Amino acid sequence: MATTTADIQNGLCFKMDTHIWKVIEFLHVKPGKGPAFVRTKLKNLSNGKIVDHTFNSGVKIDVVRIETREYQFLYKDDNYNFMNLDDFEQISIPEGLINAPEFLKEGMKCIVLFNTEDDQPMSCELPTLVEYQVVYTEPGIRGDTATNTFKPARLDVGVEVRVPLFINEGDFIRVDTSTGQYHDRVKK
Repeated sequence: MATTTADIQNGLCFKMDTHIWKVIEFLHVKPGKGPAFVRTKLKNLSNGKIVDHTFNSGVKIDVVRIETREYQFLYKDDNYNFMNLDDFEQISIPEGLINAPEFLKEGMKCIVLFNTEDDQPMSCELPTLVEYQVVYTEPGIRGDTATNTFKPARLDVGVEVRVPLFINEGDFIRVDTSTGQYHDRVKK
């Protein structure tokens, strides 16, 4: 399906230079002099690279129809293995197609984008905020809640993140998987 740069929006997938790209950010620019253009940040869905690209206004782009399906992460061997919760079909996805593979937990539900032309997975996106348990960190200091100081903490998935000083071993925290940063403490 062909369309123009005027229809660009976040999440749009299209073919360019034999690769499929997904629009992460875009900005329509109309300078005082010269023609209008669209400044974009694109993600290559075959290798995960993110690039900046500028399109002249009105350029035709070849839009790819995609479908999103919910899958559950099962385990990791050479690739990451997921199961469709509707028909229990299992698929294997390479690490490069997953937005934050280090934050995957067994049983986690993720959204997998499929190219409807060949029914191949194009990317796998984790939920934005995910709960993890802190398995190791230096002891917190009582009353140290107002400072903006952080310390390292190891999570139950093996990833190390920076957390505020009041976080202790055994605490549950939320992490933003898109940035890999501490979000907040979970009250249980």
